[in-house]
Amino acid sequence: MSSPYELTLADIAELRAYERERDEFRRRVIAVKKLRRVAVGPIVSCTFENRMTMRFQVQEMARAEGMTTDEQVLHELEVYNRLVPRPGELSVTLFLELTDEASLRHWLPALVGIERSLVLRIGDPDAPGGAVEVVASPDEEHESQLTRETVTAAVHYVRFRLDPEAVERFATGPVRLAVVHPAYPEGHEGTLLPADTVTELLADLRGTPATW
Repeated sequence: MSSPYELTLADIAELRAYERERDEFRRRVIAVKKLRRVAVGPIVSCTFENRMTMRFQVQEMARAEGMTTDEQVLHELEVYNRLVPRPGELSVTLFLELTDEASLRHWLPALVGIERSLVLRIGDPDAPGGAVEVVASPDEEHESQLTRETVTAAVHYVRFRLDPEAVERFATGPVRLAVVHPAYPEGHEGTLLPADTVTELLADLRGTPATW
């Protein structure tokens, strides 16, 4: 049975209809992604995905490939629906921002295992009860394709799962996103999520449907 949070064929506009809305939709997606993108250190960036960002991915793939049949679009939906968060979840695309051959040769072997090194620190560590740490887990299907013993990929898909107490603590903050990989000390302290980003991500955690 499909989840009510998954995209369906009814959510995906046919190519001519999408061309009419594309400029405005792209503008809105860019604004949303700005809130949902968090840099951690000099080369790691994370984008928190939702139904809106995944609809954009499917629409753009359909446009680029000239998809005209339901079967073609359904295949893309099967791929990208895996990245739509369910209540109590945050879905993340982790990017290694590497732009030259020397950086690729250095960092891809050094950062093996980074997909299991992304951590949310929720709450004030100096307050009573301290902070809660939630470690991301990689998407199983993508992990089987991307994980290697000696070299990592430049893109990973991971998910945070929060229990109801952690969700409520997330709402009051503070929240940091960190990368606790031994080869990447620049990420250990983490990045404090801005209040607007916390508010945006609470919609995912509480199962509030994205609108477009």
